[in-house]
Amino acid sequence: MKNEDTFARYSRQIFIEEIGLEGQKKIMASKVLVIGAGGLGSPVIQYLAAAGVGTLAVMDFDHLELHNLNRQVIHNENNIGMPKVKSAEIYVKNINHQVEFIGIDQKINASNAEHVLSQYDVVVDGSDNFSTRYLVNDTCVKLGKTLVYGSILGFSGQLAVFNHKGSKNLRDLFPEPPFDEDMADCDSLGVLGALPGIVGSMMALQVLKIITGLPVNLNQLTLIDTLDWRFQTLDF
Repeated sequence: MKNEDTFARYSRQIFIEEIGLEGQKKIMASKVLVIGAGGLGSPVIQYLAAAGVGTLAVMDFDHLELHNLNRQVIHNENNIGMPKVKSAEIYVKNINHQVEFIGIDQKINASNAEHVLSQYDVVVDGSDNFSTRYLVNDTCVKLGKTLVYGSILGFSGQLAVFNHKGSKNLRDLFPEPPFDEDMADCDSLGVLGALPGIVGSMMALQVLKIITGLPVNLNQLTLIDTLDWRFQTLDF
């Protein structure tokens, strides 16, 4: 695209005093990894791609199923059965061809986590189980990577920024994970599709603030209750 077309695409965020041209240049030079292309990953991917993140990597090993579509809004009926990273790539290329998309069709594990995470500036955890969350957190701590964390269930969500400029991490909040098999999840209790849209959009906003050097709340956990419409911030 020509320079004037690039400006036109991003003009509404460039016009924000705190972003400006320099902030947009930082966004377009950034490298972000999103773990999971599901309920939380979908709005994160949507808004980071639309904002012009230079390199957007998505790591997910699942294939798209019909029941995903109530909340995983970057996907569509035509892509059922397709690897989610491929479906995500189609979405990103349709909304912004300037973004370099990297699809990693693998499950993150102890053998590949450090290699993958080391290549990106910011890591976004949209996973749906505790073993993955703690693996991602511990790897970010080891590598000195900023981690944007979110979780959802039913009508409730959580959001935090971990390990940013020496801030605390997930283990400072919850030192040990519970056993995954002891915990309820969306498969058993469900989730209303708009909730991950809310939490995922908040996560994407945090990523953009981090990239552009704007302040973010550190050592705080935001609790989101959309049933009673209450938002609470806890220091830790």
